[in-house]
Amino acid sequence: MDTSNCFHCGLAIVKADEIIFDNKNFCCNGCQTVYEIFSNNDLTSYYDFEKSPGASPLTIQGKYDFLENDSIVAKLLDFDEPPTAIVSLRIPHIHCSSCIWILENLHKLEKGISNSQVNFHQKTVRIVYDKTAVSLYSIVLLLCKIGYEPYISLENYSSETQKKDRSLTYKLGVAFFSFGNIMLLSFPEYFEVGEYWLDTYKPFFRGLIFALSLPAFLYSASGYYISAYKSIQSRMLNIDVPIALGIIIMFIRSVVDIAFDYGSGFFDSLTGLVFFMLLGKAFQLKTYNFLSFERDFKSYFPIAITRMGQGNKEESVPVYEIEKGDRLLIRNQELIPTDGILISENASIDYSFVTGEAVPVTKKSGDKIFAGGKQVGKLIEMEVLHSVSQSYLTQLWSNDVFQKAVVQKHKSITDTISRYFTPLLLLIAFISFGYWIFIDVATAFNVFTAVLIVACPCALALTAPFTLGNVLRLVGKQKLYLKNAMVIEQLAAVDTIVFDKTGTITTNAKALIHYKGKTLSETDLMLLKNTLRASNHPLSRMLYDYLPEMAQIKIDDYEEFTGKGIQATKEGVTLKVGSGIFCGWNQAATSTDEPLNTSVHISINDEYVGVYEFKNQYREGLETLFQNLKKHYKLIVLSGDNEGERTTLERILPKETTLVFNQKPDEKLEYIKQLQDEGKNVMMVGDGLNDAGALAQSNVGISISENVNVFSPACDGILEASMFYKIQYFLQLSQKSMRIIKMSFGLSLLYNVVGLLFAVTGHLLPLVAAILMPLSTITIVSFVTIMSNYYAQKLEVKVRKETEGLPLQFFSKA
Repeated sequence: MDTSNCFHCGLAIVKADEIIFDNKNFCCNGCQTVYEIFSNNDLTSYYDFEKSPGASPLTIQGKYDFLENDSIVAKLLDFDEPPTAIVSLRIPHIHCSSCIWILENLHKLEKGISNSQVNFHQKTVRIVYDKTAVSLYSIVLLLCKIGYEPYISLENYSSETQKKDRSLTYKLGVAFFSFGNIMLLSFPEYFEVGEYWLDTYKPFFRGLIFALSLPAFLYSASGYYISAYKSIQSRMLNIDVPIALGIIIMFIRSVVDIAFDYGSGFFDSLTGLVFFMLLGKAFQLKTYNFLSFERDFKSYFPIAITRMGQGNKEESVPVYEIEKGDRLLIRNQELIPTDGILISENASIDYSFVTGEAVPVTKKSGDKIFAGGKQVGKLIEMEVLHSVSQSYLTQLWSNDVFQKAVVQKHKSITDTISRYFTPLLLLIAFISFGYWIFIDVATAFNVFTAVLIVACPCALALTAPFTLGNVLRLVGKQKLYLKNAMVIEQLAAVDTIVFDKTGTITTNAKALIHYKGKTLSETDLMLLKNTLRASNHPLSRMLYDYLPEMAQIKIDDYEEFTGKGIQATKEGVTLKVGSGIFCGWNQAATSTDEPLNTSVHISINDEYVGVYEFKNQYREGLETLFQNLKKHYKLIVLSGDNEGERTTLERILPKETTLVFNQKPDEKLEYIKQLQDEGKNVMMVGDGLNDAGALAQSNVGISISENVNVFSPACDGILEASMFYKIQYFLQLSQKSMRIIKMSFGLSLLYNVVGLLFAVTGHLLPLVAAILMPLSTITIVSFVTIMSNYYAQKLEVKVRKETEGLPLQFFSKA
């Protein structure tokens, strides 16, 4: 019968039933319609990535009518702040680069969709859309129309109730059952027992062995066949192609052996091979899941939130301690960590981290506010609806908008090797088979199968992810939480470190504060205290803690000016807190001399009142840290303060350190950009709010967290302030991790070369090759884990020796 294949989905079609459109064959009107949609919207590149990548759209009349119910839709949405809504949909058909491409170009098919992101491993697409322009119902119908029907089930939507995929466990169990029983039945053949009754029943036992091998061959190994088939379809040969070929050749050869009574075949080796390879795959999966679990839920995420305790007492707690019903205080520029109900009269929420839209949304008391928003303006109070999803914060942080362009050298090496590995392996296998077939047929088949099985780029591909994943876990335990594994590679390349001064090398917790100026009344102090309560600036927090306890009052108007100060109004009284220029300080007009220390000026109703001077306390271990860092890095201190601290810093820091004062936030950014233009790899260490621009511009931005919520997607890592003295430890560990990747690359290549040599020369049985293949992966994973743990412990001991005697004395101006 004359047949062809559908251009869209690849299904075989009989000539009589085919539909021809635009000189292309289609199996049904559905596939033709999808092609027309893509063609009309200039999306035919979909077919360039893979041959026939689509799925035939199914009839879904009435199936998703429930999505017209607003209360049901509300349960499915991740974010709902009119007009913007965000939904994550599971798409089982996602399987290749074409799928990713079309699903990330949905905005071309539907104008109401602003963007869409695919998570290939979880087979989900996250869609941001305008509710006034398109409904979720319409989006789902569009997905169904183009062959990407989503799986929607309210019962299974939460991660807690989602069913786990146990197919690999079942396949492993079936393969083990087949392998064990075939080995048992093959004993007489192994020992060539010549008993009459055994010879009589030999055909029966061989038939039984053949039957037992079928479940392992057809079911347990099916994943390799499917992967190999899709790989050949896409013209990108993966490692499953030689494995699938090896299994099929071994099965055919064993059937021929039994059918023509040449021997008992190799069903024991075949089932053993499938079992051991699945065992290796299960090990890989377990290790990946372990690293992912550690990353999302167990690593220390050093963001502190202010919670209202008993008697309205403010307490700073880690995000993961927040529970439903808690009352939280959110200051200016602080991130809202979880969904909640607004208690305060009104709020202005900036959802740009979530939606990309920078225009703040006004909310009233009783309105729902969503995680990921940023409070702009005065202090607000909210009630928590559910505990913090740390994985949500990580997802927000990893948004493509905040990613930096990084060249991953190890990844390009791995990709290059993987691309040519399989074709080269197939060539070696066929050449070896062609050589041995004229010498010994049995050996030729053994050599062919062993070559296909023993060589494996998996260990090579896993080297970097496992090394970096383990290092992510190790630094997380030391209270440095990094955005992703790429940051480790960036840290290893750093040659210049820029430190902010206030709140970074100085501690917020300890400072000697003195006031100079006119006496402030109790009313003035109350207004000042409540104004500072809404601010997250390090100096604001220090001064707030320094001032006496006062009654809480509601501020009428509040505005914070980056790099300048705060302006607040209460019952017609306007208070300004900040820099001298901002508050109207003028030496000629006041009796106050220009402060030589870090200072916060005060003015009331545009009349200059006085200044609070801070004699900063520097962080424990600062002198030792800088002395050690100067040997390998160029060190710079950038400060927005005046030069009053220069003498102190010159005394306690190495003379090679560059000190730059009076820098506004935009000037800090330009300074770092200038360093990068000179070819420097810059790490910026600062606070996450005032230095957001500089942190984003630097190659690596580390935010110091000290009892305040300073989370900003602009930074690459968050370090708890108590671990500041360990910065060199983190830098050295990142360099060691790059060394481990190179060593394990060499180890993996050595395994492949030695394994192939033994296989080609006929000294390696296929079953032994099957055992060695997962063992190579286990060896590499064990090696990188042991080495990274070893270096971490070694560096930890080094840090302890260098910082013996901590806590060190605090350095302050005499």
